Amino acid sequence: MTLATAFTPDAPLLILGCGKMGGALLDGWLAGGLPGAAIRIVEPHPADALVRLAEARGIALSADMEAVTGVPRAMLLAIKPQMMADVLPSVAARFGTAPLYVSIAAGTSVAIFRDLLGAEARIVRVMPNTPVAVGKGASAVFSGPGVTGEETSLAEAMLAAVGRTVRLDAESDMDAVTGVSGSGPAYVFHMIEALASAGEAQGLSPDLAMRLARQTIVGAAALADASDESAAVLRANVTSPKGTTAAGLALLMDESTGLPPLMARTVAAAADRSRELSGK
Repeated sequence: MTLATAFTPDAPLLILGCGKMGGALLDGWLAGGLPGAAIRIVEPHPADALVRLAEARGIALSADMEAVTGVPRAMLLAIKPQMMADVLPSVAARFGTAPLYVSIAAGTSVAIFRDLLGAEARIVRVMPNTPVAVGKGASAVFSGPGVTGEETSLAEAMLAAVGRTVRLDAESDMDAVTGVSGSGPAYVFHMIEALASAGEAQGLSPDLAMRLARQTIVGAAALADASDESAAVLRANVTSPKGTTAAGLALLMDESTGLPPLMARTVAAAADRSRELSGK
């Protein structure tokens, strides 16, 4: 199944909320061949760039649900979790259980959505990350009760068009996924900042340190993606005994003060916050 054939002007994809993540997915889908005529967007406060994009690609952009024509085959729920209770009852009144609802809201369970959209609503929860905008996303998919295999495949196709997907058997795993891949790009961006700052501390100019740090992360990620070897083997390949890399890794890999315990606390904090949002 491809997005170019999955959605049509008569059975469109409706994007409810088109902020940073909704916009990132939209960019990835358009780049992957989804026709603008098969997209509807409801966004009360669209950015100027979104207005221009909609005009250029023939996307129907409206400020409210009443202006949407036709019944969408699937609806991407990309509004903030705290807005769901105010917005979704009107969505249910307008479309009922006709569309497949695909949510990217962290910490909002299938049960919550069924309370707001109706007990028979078919919900697929997905957790993408911002690299979907460049076709390099990592996304997890969990299908709620009543979702057919074909509908799960449709949701997976939506995410596979902008990166790689995994299917979850347990909804509870979504909190850990949020901590690892959902929030993960921010950790990597901060590592770029920290690496550049460390370069400055060793005498490099800010511009040079940042250029080197960015390209080092980009290059290492590309190498990991292209290689069949594990991350541990790739790390070992760069590390000569008693060399410069070994000296740095001795600090970074320290079991008490290094990156492993820090990353464990980081992911746990994000996962715990996801659980708090869902009331667990």
